[in-house]
Amino acid sequence: MADPAEQLDAQVRAADLDRWLSSRLVSDGRARADLIALYAFEAELLAIPTRVTQPLLAEMRYTWWAEQMDGVFTGVPRKGHPVLEALSDMATRHGLERGPFDALIEAHIGRVHGEPHDLDAFYVGPMQTAVHVLAGPGHASAVADAGRVWGLSQTGRADEARALRPAANRALKSLPPAAFPGLAHAALAGQDTPEPLKRLRLIWAALRGRI
Repeated sequence: MADPAEQLDAQVRAADLDRWLSSRLVSDGRARADLIALYAFEAELLAIPTRVTQPLLAEMRYTWWAEQMDGVFTGVPRKGHPVLEALSDMATRHGLERGPFDALIEAHIGRVHGEPHDLDAFYVGPMQTAVHVLAGPGHASAVADAGRVWGLSQTGRADEARALRPAANRALKSLPPAAFPGLAHAALAGQDTPEPLKRLRLIWAALRGRI
């Protein structure tokens, strides 16, 4: 039987190559696994509209995930579910707040009903959580614009993303190096390049501390 951590790692690699590549910048194995748990959770949510065609059915699945957050944040996740178990362990150890997880699920429900992307819920909140996992609390404001750069690029607003990038990089000057892998994927915004070039771009971004 495959190791659950390896399963999650493979899941994220298949679903979100950019963030999987960014996670390779984390040298500590446990910290990298925590980051992967976050990304695997997001991958599960993103996959729902590809598996069901009716908005109501998608909403029902998102509601199931919302209900599972009760167990995740009380330390009693559904047994046998690798994503929920990893998420609960990681949330407990790092003292994560539940709000960003609930907001992300609600934003997904809104999307299946045709609402616009909520940049803060989809992109900023998850990036702030990733940085918290890697470097502790207190860095949320420093990464907010980087999250928006990533979100704007992902939603077809490339010009706005480019315009915001200088401000995002100024804010990142206060960020500890250990936190950078949690947002390094923003350096790939708007780039459609082969994996080896993406790896080089991420390494260069990490060395400079800029996206």
